[in-house]
Amino acid sequence: MVARKSRRVIVKGSAKSPFDGKYVGPVGKDRRITVTLRLRRKSPLAAPSQGKPTETLGYDEFRARHGADPADVAKVEAFAHARGLDVPRVSLAQRAVDLAGTVAAMEAAFGTKLKRYAKGRQSFRIRTGTLSVPVELAEIVEGVFGLDDRPRVRPYFRIAGDRGRVHPRATAKAFTPVEVAALYNFPKGTDGKGQTIAILEFGGGYRAADLAKYFSRLGIKTPSVVAVSVDGAHNAPVGNPDSADGEVVLDIEVAGAVAPGAQLVVYFAPNTDAGFINALYAAIHDNLRRPSIVSLSWGAPEKSSTPQSLQDYDAACVDAAALGVTICAAAGDHGSADTDPPGKRAQVDFPASSPHVLACGGTHLEAKNGAIATETVWNSQDGWATGGGVSEVFKLPDYQKKAGVPKSANPKGKSGRGVPDVAGNGDSATGYKILVDGVASVVGGTSAVAPLWAGLIARLNQAKGTRLGFVHPKLYALGLGKGFRDIVQGDNGAYQAKPGWDPCTGLGSPDGEGLRKSL
Repeated sequence: MVARKSRRVIVKGSAKSPFDGKYVGPVGKDRRITVTLRLRRKSPLAAPSQGKPTETLGYDEFRARHGADPADVAKVEAFAHARGLDVPRVSLAQRAVDLAGTVAAMEAAFGTKLKRYAKGRQSFRIRTGTLSVPVELAEIVEGVFGLDDRPRVRPYFRIAGDRGRVHPRATAKAFTPVEVAALYNFPKGTDGKGQTIAILEFGGGYRAADLAKYFSRLGIKTPSVVAVSVDGAHNAPVGNPDSADGEVVLDIEVAGAVAPGAQLVVYFAPNTDAGFINALYAAIHDNLRRPSIVSLSWGAPEKSSTPQSLQDYDAACVDAAALGVTICAAAGDHGSADTDPPGKRAQVDFPASSPHVLACGGTHLEAKNGAIATETVWNSQDGWATGGGVSEVFKLPDYQKKAGVPKSANPKGKSGRGVPDVAGNGDSATGYKILVDGVASVVGGTSAVAPLWAGLIARLNQAKGTRLGFVHPKLYALGLGKGFRDIVQGDNGAYQAKPGWDPCTGLGSPDGEGLRKSL
């Protein structure tokens, strides 16, 4: 009797675009790789961005109600056995099943071909087109990640010219993160104690000696910092402040300086589609360290991702809301185009464009006598400016329906999620003094704004004695001038600042004490 060939179904949203590089050849068939499958939820979880009430759950309750169904896992394990694949990891909470095996087995399992392409001095494993699974897994498997290992995201930081000693505006000067927190009136009597801030990184690393020296110079006790490995990545400083080290250290030093009482947990993952997604799931569902805030300073234009990747990442952000975790993400550093050099099309950055992420834009901040003298939209007029605009993937969330979000600036502009939600000092000309790889530098970018807001949320959580979690509806309900400094001057290319929310600086920069009283 001849076995009938199983019918296959395309994994929705899995189509991958061609890679801009030089074809090298096929990937060795005997090479072993690992992929992550995301499975459906045991029971649906409503998206709070569409006005559904947010019920905060404990980790065990979440896993039991909204994690993967063990029966679905068993079907995936049977599939793996039939295809000669190992199962090195299962997480019901993360709805994740990792499969490991040879390239030949993976190609057959998911209906694809893997090829090697080179760009510069690096080469990558690339797939194009769609993926497929047997029909019996079609309703179970929502995404397959890790077959392709092209770079997924980029960091959003900019080192000021001449290490910050020369600025394009004569009146501009750099600040320590402590000075910025004071200018923004962060809640007095708070330091983030009792909170854990998760920081996601996809390259580079930090040196403990640099952190100790930096915080000593600020007169602050060095915060507790823990490095966690995801998918085999590690804290691996390159030794060059212009590398990803600059991003890692910026995130730690800004968050640690403004919330020195919080624990900082740095999740290092590969800069791949699977690494980017798995790092977020690992942080959100870490029931040992229990982060209450995630700071994320890496991203990419939303249209550069596959639909399955966008939807899976947003689903993780919905998990975060249910667990009371606030996610702060950089809005991008290249204006409304979100590309360098700028293109003609307006686009927003992801994951900032997720309606469940607190998107953080950038300003140009100047102070005099310990008070804010002027604050405008960050736009250096050289291709560097705060990201912001209107999503063409995610629809307008319920909390923004009265915010006056315009249609996209593109021809036949679409309605959608407006970016950013909030803002803070981001211009490298008025940037943050940090110490990276032994070098004192001034660094800006919306990369600095995400950890700044993460530190503020930690202090607000401490002050309120609870997790703010999915805070968006509360922020948008405050009304003009409550808890925010409205930024009304400047543009980021296609969009202009205006009173109230705008696609440059969102609701504005923070008044920390105002937020503490108003929330």
